[in-house]
Formats: sequence, C-alpha cells, structure tokens
Amino acid sequence: MPPSLPSTFEARTVTSQIGADIFVRSGGSGPVVVLLHGYAETSDSWAPLAAELEKSYTVVVPDLRGFGRSSRPDGGYDKKNQATDIRAVVTALGHDRTSVVSHDIGIMVAYAYAAIYPDKVERLVVMDAPIPGIEPWNEIVKNPALWHFSFHGPDAERLVAGRERIYLDRIWNDFSGDPVKPDEETRAYYASQYALPGAMRAGFAQFTAFAQDVEDNKIFQQTKLSMPVLAIGGEKSFAAMEATVMRHVATNVREAVVHGAGHWLMEENPAATISLITDFLKD
Repeated sequence: MPPSLPSTFEARTVTSQIGADIFVRSGGSGPVVVLLHGYAETSDSWAPLAAELEKSYTVVVPDLRGFGRSSRPDGGYDKKNQATDIRAVVTALGHDRTSVVSHDIGIMVAYAYAAIYPDKVERLVVMDAPIPGIEPWNEIVKNPALWHFSFHGPDAERLVAGRERIYLDRIWNDFSGDPVKPDEETRAYYASQYALPGAMRAGFAQFTAFAQDVEDNKIFQQTKLSMPVLAIGGEKSFAAMEATVMRHVATNVREAVVHGAGHWLMEENPAATISLITDFLKD
C-alpha cells in the first residue's frame, strides 16, 4: 500500500496571503504538531508518524507550496515565503503555538518558520538535510551526489518530462540505506504525483530558491533559536552532522542518529524515528 494519512483526518485548502493555496489535513486532539515533508515525497510520507501522534496531539500535515495537492504558483519558493504559507495554515485552523517536525526540504521551511515566529514554536524537530548557508553548507554542496541541487530550469524540465520515475529513483536509491526502501508502491505513488502538470517545475523551484535562502539565513542565524531542537540524522546519511548544522543556529540541540537508516527515515526505520520524536515531544 502507498502511504496514506489516517482516514479520520479532515482536509481543507488554505489560501496564503502570498499567493499559494495550501492543501492541509489535520486530526487528533491535544497540543498541536505541524509536520513538514521533503522533496521526492508529499505530506503522505508522514503516515506512520501521524497515526501515532493523533493519539495524543492535534496533527497538522500540509503539502508544501508546489507539492501534492497544493497549488503550483510561478514563484515564492524561497523558504521564508513558505514559512508564511505555514503560518497561514496554522492560524486558519485556529491554532497559534505549535511544535514543528520536519524532514529534508521541510527542515529549511521549518527553520525559517522558527526564525520568523520564535514565540510560536514550542519544540522543533529537524531530520536529515542541510540548511542553505548554514555551515558546513559550503562543504556539503561539494558532494557530487547532490548534483540535483543545481539541476533545474526549463531544460531540466524537458529532460525529465515523462521520465519522472527515472529521475526520482536515482534520488531514492542514492540516499537510502536500504536499496528496497522506499518500496515499489510508494515509489509509483510519488512518481505519479510528480508527473502531474507543473509538478516538476515547482519541485525544481525549491532548489532555484536556494540562493535567496542562503541570504535570508545569514540574517536569521544572527539570532539563535532558543526552543528545544531535536536534530535527527540517518546513520548512513547525515548522522551526527544534522546536530552540527543546528548548533550553528540554536542553543538547545539534542542529537540523535537512527541506526541502519539512510535519508528516508519514515520508510527505512519508522519505529525508531517515531520513538525519538514522541519522546522528545513529551519532555
């Protein structure tokens, strides 16, 4: 079965004041936790965690701008703008202070959100990705495996059109600690989502915006985050480097490594990852 959020979650679309319609699903009751997904996936990637959290929390799960069932505007993919999208979602659902859990590109949005609205974030979880401009960013981006950071624009769209699965398989395979994860049904589902009209253009726009994100983050990092931060890395991916990155921008960082896992933590070792997150949120 492809990933799917709990059937009890309610769906709606929230219009951000900066030109995006954000599809969001929510469910459960209790303190609010927002889940921000990453690239090569959609909000459905949070299915195992959402099913666990809804027992004790109100869980808010948006598709980021340009992904899944959210709209695909021409611009606005810098992470500062996307943080504004997420704030619009939180307030439209009647919430204010939340914890935020994030993975991959989602951590870049989560960092911008926490930097812009520090009094609105109780706890922050970031998983297995760098943050543009935050050291050791300049060393990280030299890794040839990250060529997709610079692969975008009209010609890239033409190259990938009709070949989305080939492109995505390369990303899933290269960053997985287990060659069969994500599984075939999951891959087929996400490939179908990224083959929708405009989806690859919007996906590539996340990377095009990195140059602006670097400039914005230079300003954000002048004031360190004070809320508790859990930095999780897959043992075969970012590992302890995730905490190294976050210690440049936050004062209260807890480090965790998911053993045996690569980048796709919800697919490769959901039980260990969920345990780390739930323990952190309960503290």
